Amino acid sequence: MGQFKTIPVESVNSITKEDFIKSYYKPQRPVLIKGFSKDWPAYKKWNLDYIQRIAGDQIVPLYDSKPTKGRKNTSTPAKKMKLYDYIEILKTQPTDLRMFFYNVLQKMPELTKDFTYPDVGMKFFKKLPVMFFGGKGSKVLAHYDMDLADLMHFHFHGTKSITLFAPDQTKYLYKVPFAIHGLEEIDMDNPDFGKYPTLKHVEGIQVNMEHGDALYMPSGYWHYIKYLDGGFSMTLRAFTRKPKGVATMIYNVFIARHFDNFMRWAMGNKWVNYKEERMVEKVNKKYKKQYQDA
Repeated sequence: MGQFKTIPVESVNSITKEDFIKSYYKPQRPVLIKGFSKDWPAYKKWNLDYIQRIAGDQIVPLYDSKPTKGRKNTSTPAKKMKLYDYIEILKTQPTDLRMFFYNVLQKMPELTKDFTYPDVGMKFFKKLPVMFFGGKGSKVLAHYDMDLADLMHFHFHGTKSITLFAPDQTKYLYKVPFAIHGLEEIDMDNPDFGKYPTLKHVEGIQVNMEHGDALYMPSGYWHYIKYLDGGFSMTLRAFTRKPKGVATMIYNVFIARHFDNFMRWAMGNKWVNYKEERMVEKVNKKYKKQYQDA
């Protein structure tokens, strides 16, 4: 057992469009911009009570931290309930129930009056502002976004912790075949270096976010998220225009995801266990050859 090596994220209190493009967007380096939404109406208005008041009657899908096994589709929610009741849980107790990729335009269009797309050189896809909710203690499996978009992630109400991993760290993270995440069995807070030795070489970037902060996550960056309090975030995305990134995005969205769900439906746990066990064996064999036999 042990802990990943991490460095703190670069943090600024303000930034110009020119500096953002030059120092972070073009070189694809993450940055935390403190209080970046302080000029939005959302900065003062957005909290759990406000969301509960304007959309409490909606029935929402919720997800937990249990591994997705058997013939269960990876996008199948653990349960559904009224948003009002879910937010009551977030306000009063720890929970691993989360809500993710909640389309603001479709579900809470009135919220679009409370924010503007920042002029930082990113060509945001304005049809897909999405929200994420989590309870105190809930964790989001280490993953990267399948569309490989550049992300501007704004947090509201409470605090959250994010560990980022650059794309070049993928070879150490036991990426599950035909998926965009690591093994669900790995405890990212206390990884088992004996069972998963390549994790000893992972280098992460540590981020702590507060109300109003924005985090720029470049294309393909992994993120492991922990909610330190009940709260929510909104992500604005700019799709990659790199030819290799576009090709990978098409493969992820239209081929790998559907193939994996079909195999889960056809074979259940046999497929899940087969692909994961073979991946671990392959990664550990390569590690042994590279580091122990050298």
